[in-house]
Amino acid sequence: MTDTPWLPGTLLRRIDETSRRALLRLGIERTAAASRVLLREGIHESHVILLDDALAKVTVAMTDGRQALIDVRVSGDIVGEMSALNGEPRSATVTTCRTSKIRIIQRSELRAFLRGHPDAAMELTGIVANRLRTANRRRVDFAAHPVKIRLARVLWEIADAYGYRDRDGIVVDIHLTQDELATMCGAAEITLQKALRDLRMAGIVATGYRRMLVRDAAALQQCADTP
Repeated sequence: MTDTPWLPGTLLRRIDETSRRALLRLGIERTAAASRVLLREGIHESHVILLDDALAKVTVAMTDGRQALIDVRVSGDIVGEMSALNGEPRSATVTTCRTSKIRIIQRSELRAFLRGHPDAAMELTGIVANRLRTANRRRVDFAAHPVKIRLARVLWEIADAYGYRDRDGIVVDIHLTQDELATMCGAAEITLQKALRDLRMAGIVATGYRRMLVRDAAALQQCADTP
């Protein structure tokens, strides 16, 4: 397990080797098919799921019945931590995007692990805080900024959390459709397409099959107005 290239920003990347080994021994290992719902919004349950080798999407129900994509989770991430920590119903639905290997960890196991590994507890707290900060910022963005800025911010958040650098820029191996990006930005798909085309034509980003490349990180941050 130690050779797995956990992406930056994931829990398994942020904790030390001792904690990582201990966490990967917890729970029950399962294989989930693509499009499998791992957690469902509104359900009262308290276990967490560690994404061992996985890609999943986090969605919430909108008033018109559609599902809005709010984030993605990748190998090394943990999902369901909010309900495990506060005992409240699930705040979102988590669905696999491909066949995934996961670990189902009960609340009691997680709490015992966090008590025994305080550094991991601090990292998990930091991840929860980052997710809440991101959600709050997006609510402000929807009201205060045009789609191009919102798109740039979403792309930078994803690249900063999950990207890795190569000679051409920052590579993000996460496949998101334009419709899914549009829901993350709170925009109509046709408006999103224009904003994405502008970023491509400016040489800031490039998109390909199941990946995105940030060619000019400084320009993307400037477009996103990110300090």
